[in-house]
Amino acid sequence: MSGALPADPRDLTGTGLDEAWVTDLVERTLAEDLTGGSPLPHAPDQAVAHDVTSAATVPATQRGTADLVARADGVVAGLPVAARVFTRLAPSATLVAGAADGDRVRRGDVLLTVTGYVRALLAAERSALNIASRASGIATATRAWVDAVEGTGAVVLDTRKTTPLLRPLEKYAVRCGGGSNKRMGLYDVAMVKDNHVAAAGSVAAAVAAVRERAPRVPVQVEADTVAQAVEAVEAGADFLLLDNMPPEVLREAVAAVGGRAHTEATGGLTLPGARAVAETGVDYLSVGALTHSSPILDLALDLRTA
Repeated sequence: MSGALPADPRDLTGTGLDEAWVTDLVERTLAEDLTGGSPLPHAPDQAVAHDVTSAATVPATQRGTADLVARADGVVAGLPVAARVFTRLAPSATLVAGAADGDRVRRGDVLLTVTGYVRALLAAERSALNIASRASGIATATRAWVDAVEGTGAVVLDTRKTTPLLRPLEKYAVRCGGGSNKRMGLYDVAMVKDNHVAAAGSVAAAVAAVRERAPRVPVQVEADTVAQAVEAVEAGADFLLLDNMPPEVLREAVAAVGGRAHTEATGGLTLPGARAVAETGVDYLSVGALTHSSPILDLALDLRTA
């Protein structure tokens, strides 16, 4: 997910991010930093006044240019959202894109340039950096996994192990890194795990119950053994989670399923062992660490005053 630089760095076209959700995220993020969570004043200058340091040290009319810069190599994501943080406090600011989401960048690359009132740029700085650094860290980690399995045909997936209320952004970041989203929540895919099997009485009973209640929803089933994988696919599962299986067992399970369902390796996967897992023939590798443990990509804002 990269290409030509956007004419408008705030453009969400192609991101899959909902306009209203992004607007709310920007409001909540800035309010957390400027007002302690109270609603952000509608007027930008009133909001900026809550940055007590900048209000005291920066003249109200001073203008400048700030560069959002990579401090490490990686893959960037979340730049349109970060851009909207700046323009929420500096509506008249001009923005120039230096990179697009999904781009590989090097230390020192300028990702976004913003020109406007310095007080507003500084008040927006940390909120913009937090969003872009978090998203870019996930995109960078995802790209490492995607590169590790390149050529095998296996796809890298995320999970629901996301930061509360940031799931759309974090799953978007996975896509920027070349990965794919498994499911957005409990509502769009049925995932039958051991507790559901215990409650229903068997894998077949659990799958049948889901089919009856939600016939159009894809059904995934977790399997710990080859025998469970076969039982699940014969019960009508569309997708199998092959949990904590070493490569030799994964290969056996894939052969036993024989293409009757999609297969996913999950549980205990590591980046050094990713290729060996992908070469077993599984369709997907599920990596919860992409969203729950990826370090941020170090980004900074460098100000040039006029």
